[in-house]
Amino acid sequence: MTVTGPDRSGVTAAFFRVLAAHRVQLLDVEQSQFRGRLALAALVGFNADNEEMLRVGLTETMRAYGMQITVELSEELSPTRPMSTHAVVVLGSPVTAQHISAIGQTLADYGANIDTIRGISDYPVTGIELLVTVANPEPGGGVSLRKALAQLTASLGIDIAIERAGLQRRSKRLICFDCDSTLITGEVIEMLAAHAGKEAEVKEVTDRAMRGELDFEESLRERVAVLEGLDASIIDDVARDIQLTPGARTTIRTLKRMGYRAAVVSGGFIQVLEGLAADLELDYVRANTLEIVDGKLTGKVVGEIVDRAAKARFLTEFAADAGLHMHQTVAVGDGANDIDMLSAAGLGIAFNAKPALKEIADTSVNHPYMDEILHILGISREEIDSEDLAEGTYRRVPLSAQS
Repeated sequence: MTVTGPDRSGVTAAFFRVLAAHRVQLLDVEQSQFRGRLALAALVGFNADNEEMLRVGLTETMRAYGMQITVELSEELSPTRPMSTHAVVVLGSPVTAQHISAIGQTLADYGANIDTIRGISDYPVTGIELLVTVANPEPGGGVSLRKALAQLTASLGIDIAIERAGLQRRSKRLICFDCDSTLITGEVIEMLAAHAGKEAEVKEVTDRAMRGELDFEESLRERVAVLEGLDASIIDDVARDIQLTPGARTTIRTLKRMGYRAAVVSGGFIQVLEGLAADLELDYVRANTLEIVDGKLTGKVVGEIVDRAAKARFLTEFAADAGLHMHQTVAVGDGANDIDMLSAAGLGIAFNAKPALKEIADTSVNHPYMDEILHILGISREEIDSEDLAEGTYRRVPLSAQS
């Protein structure tokens, strides 16, 4: 039985009141409301002798509410609802019918069926989530589809993420961020180098390291060397100038409400990040340590270098400390030195990343808004805004200034 029409108070109660009068057994029910329109469907069992009276009673009752009803009879049960194997999240500004058409055709080409569609975001980008069932539901069965959707991402200019649906998707409880050009908009080493008049020189080395063309430790020591002799007070100046990536505060606040642990692992410097980590209430922070002697930077770092391998190891340590399995972790980064960390995580997200990282990441975000990570995890804008309104933290700022 399917009821459709304008949503009004009392429609659902009236529908079930008629069913109750005829001692109907409920087998499955679903109701949805879309911008003032109601759709209510029920799979029921009843005595065939009551069919006509039930049909008449429903038709007359629903007509009084301005609703239409259809009844389909069968002596065999309809197939059970599909258990979707994957979630596909589409994010863009804008998302057009052409985009969804291309994605739908690609899904069909690989034998995947779209089970449900819902809108999950209207800000800062449009977000649509499709729950789908792939032809081969076994682990790894969606690999070829994932590659095809990744190619669409580039050609359509939107972000498309796909991951397995079900409990595993909802079980994630630790997120670990790279810092420079991920959690924050700039590169701390370049900001420090600017005080030495060597910003352009250091940026060139940074770019090569992030592309994977240089060993990270070697490049770090080379860049830090130019800071020799600078007054340590510049650390505080740089810390004050740090700008969070748009949506970073919202993302961390929302995930921590859900019980997530949040971490940052950076090839930058702990002296610069300590205040930021405290402000964001991060649970774990790891970064390099600048050597300071007599109030001056020596141009050296002390202790273990936080390089590509160390980032992955720290993620593993954080998960163990939190009592989590690795499939419950999310890692977000932008450069080649994040490859091991994203590979180790249950979900690796390349954030406006270099090609070397995109190649191995589970999915990529190519818009400058960290909120997209929430939508990839299946969290809707409505849920985010509802909690922010309740706690007095709600705001929608111009996108160029969003944080």
